[in-house]
Amino acid sequence: MPIQLAPTRSPRYSSALVWLRRDLRAHDHAALYHALKNCQQVFVCFVFDTDILAALPRIDRRVEFIAASLPDVNTALQAMAQAAGLAHASQVQLLVRHGSACEEIPKLAAALGVQAVFVNQDYEAAAIARDQQVRGRLANLGIGLHSFKDQVIFDASEVRSPAGRAYSVYSAYRRAWLKKLQAFYLQPYPCAGYAAHLAAVPAALQTRLPSLQDLDFQPSNLAQLKIPTGSSGAAQMLTHFWPRISHYAHDRDYPAQRGVSYLSVHLRFGTLSIRQLGKLAWESAEQGDTGAQAWLNELIWRDFFMQVLAQHPRLATGKSFKPAYDAIVWEKGVLAKKLFAAWCAGRTGYPLVDAAMRQLNYSGYMHNRLRMVAASFLCKHLGVDWRWGEAYFAEKLNDFDLAANNGGWQWAAGSGCDAQPYFRIFNPVLQSQKFDPNGAFIRRYVPELAALPLPHLHAPWQAAPIELQSLGLKLGSKASDHYPLPIVDQREAVEKTKVRYAAIKS
Repeated sequence: MPIQLAPTRSPRYSSALVWLRRDLRAHDHAALYHALKNCQQVFVCFVFDTDILAALPRIDRRVEFIAASLPDVNTALQAMAQAAGLAHASQVQLLVRHGSACEEIPKLAAALGVQAVFVNQDYEAAAIARDQQVRGRLANLGIGLHSFKDQVIFDASEVRSPAGRAYSVYSAYRRAWLKKLQAFYLQPYPCAGYAAHLAAVPAALQTRLPSLQDLDFQPSNLAQLKIPTGSSGAAQMLTHFWPRISHYAHDRDYPAQRGVSYLSVHLRFGTLSIRQLGKLAWESAEQGDTGAQAWLNELIWRDFFMQVLAQHPRLATGKSFKPAYDAIVWEKGVLAKKLFAAWCAGRTGYPLVDAAMRQLNYSGYMHNRLRMVAASFLCKHLGVDWRWGEAYFAEKLNDFDLAANNGGWQWAAGSGCDAQPYFRIFNPVLQSQKFDPNGAFIRRYVPELAALPLPHLHAPWQAAPIELQSLGLKLGSKASDHYPLPIVDQREAVEKTKVRYAAIKS
């Protein structure tokens, strides 16, 4: 049976606690709005959940991004309270706890004496299980838990086929999604209008916002990368992107250009509202802006992958969306580990793939087209299980989202929601020539090849030995060599992939 995702109706309470998770903002926020509208006193909290943090490396940009974004939430809550004329505005505070959310939320709710906890719905199986556990513990205290749709425009129950079934092909889902879309679904939640219900935090419960060191984490290169954090950072990035929206349909494919929004990490952590972005894109698309329509399609992909994961939680356990693909026999043993290590390090001998992986390792970001190229290369050139790549991206991506990551990797492997046949294979050299024609992206992330002229920059092994010698460039597999030769032959890899994928036919 599909998981029931419909939000619960909220009765009126004297006091409530709003628990932030993937929604680190104080504006256009469904749970906060409903709490403020229906309760006399409202507290807001966030938990650095050790059940999640324990498995992460001690240097993690995402944890640092969250920690850097929370002051914006605190400031916004106090500003709302001050604008509402509250005498206790300075005592309105974002409560932050560090521990297991299953323990910290009931404990905090009891200490505050609230009657209800308000949250925005999370669609991942682990999060649903966590919320069920919290719901049970709160119920034992006589406290209710109420959830609301917020991180998607439409959840899994809202866009269905005429027969009432969930969609498994994006194109059909997109048509149904656009047909259902109305201005109503993009209206913001006016939280500030009810800010007079923000409560003063009791002195005994007030704490300062924790530092990374308090959380047992160390600084990453987030500051060096100059990634804007919090709602103010999201607004800044949106302001920079929107004048470029008309060129998005074309420019988004070229990693050396500033063609994409770079807002994915802000969508992931909810420092801006999906409704705000949907409204901007939809209204511009309705006026004939093809760039805005292309960007709106990306937002629809996001909803699509979330509803797929909600309907098929088994995907979070490593199962293929198309079960027949679980019969594929991937490379194993020492060879598989060697190929995977070269891919992770950006040492495959294919410059565009290597540049993509080095961008990811350095910044926690990878351009969307390159995610497809790198994923296809791992599965269909190296013959390495897509689950290995999915796990590596999950560790490295600043914007890691289980639904999108799993959906993207299964799309690349051919095992997911895709009407195209499995034998679509991205040629890394042709992709490089087409989408990095001047080699600017490769030269940035594979500087050892920077002096190599076109067209050999895209395929260094094709350069004449005398040309390589004149540049002082040595290709090979030794540690002293500047850049590796290709670890697989393009044609041979494609033929092996066809044989490997033949397993699904039986």
